[in-house]
Amino acid sequence: MSSRSGAFPVRAAGWPRFAHRPSARAGLVLGGIILLIALGGPFVAPHPFDAIVGPAFQAPDSHFPLGTDFLGRDVLSRVLYGGRTVVGLAGAATLLAYLIGVSIGLLAGFSRSLLDPLLMRAMDVLLAFPPVLFLLVLATGAGPSPVALVLGVATVNVPNIARIVRSATLDVSVRGYVEAAVARGEPTAVLLAREILPNIANTLLADCGIRFTGSILLVAAVNFLGLGLQPPTADWALMISENRDGLTIQPWALAAPALMIALLTICVNLVADGVARSLGRSLDSESAVR
Repeated sequence: MSSRSGAFPVRAAGWPRFAHRPSARAGLVLGGIILLIALGGPFVAPHPFDAIVGPAFQAPDSHFPLGTDFLGRDVLSRVLYGGRTVVGLAGAATLLAYLIGVSIGLLAGFSRSLLDPLLMRAMDVLLAFPPVLFLLVLATGAGPSPVALVLGVATVNVPNIARIVRSATLDVSVRGYVEAAVARGEPTAVLLAREILPNIANTLLADCGIRFTGSILLVAAVNFLGLGLQPPTADWALMISENRDGLTIQPWALAAPALMIALLTICVNLVADGVARSLGRSLDSESAVR
């Protein structure tokens, strides 16, 4: 038995079921719309994101469908510009966290040596720090910057990813096709990349949505507190922070970006839940066949 028979049929069986789940389809459609707004919004925005086009906190009208913010900038234009930072920073942080966390988890789960407890104790130390507190300390020390924000969010996600990958690796590494590859003298890097990683891909897919949602919320929290991106950058969380004093005057300046963040997290959770349930059913089906 090879890694292909262990992993790829499961994914092939899981994805059709995922596509037939109404909640997952709704999440995909909604997520696609939000991503389209985030990535393509700047090209259709009626005004530059930093242009003062009217009085402060002007109510919505025919010229400004969502009104203006505390400086008189068009809220609609800033919403169309503001999604790139949230999606881009959260996506970069999640990708970096998986690159590091998967590497640590694979090494810890497969080594069966002193390396395993050493790596896991280091992960336990990172888990002891509350994520938001860690990010605030990092942002205060390193100064507000997108790079520090991405590194910080990635760091707080690494321990959980490493623990999940280690657990899955321990389960897969005792299977026959892995032991056969070890007996053939395959190098460790080849074993991890060819025999183990493809067979824990389902676990990673099910977990990815949770990590991405967490990254979105962490990025938004730090930006809201003013320790991430700085004005006049258009960012959904920064817009909420900037306009909170005008909640009773012009609520759309806060409601519009807050709604976009909420919808983004909801659709990611719907898709992640659909993937997890579909892959879980396909795994059960394969176990029954075996």
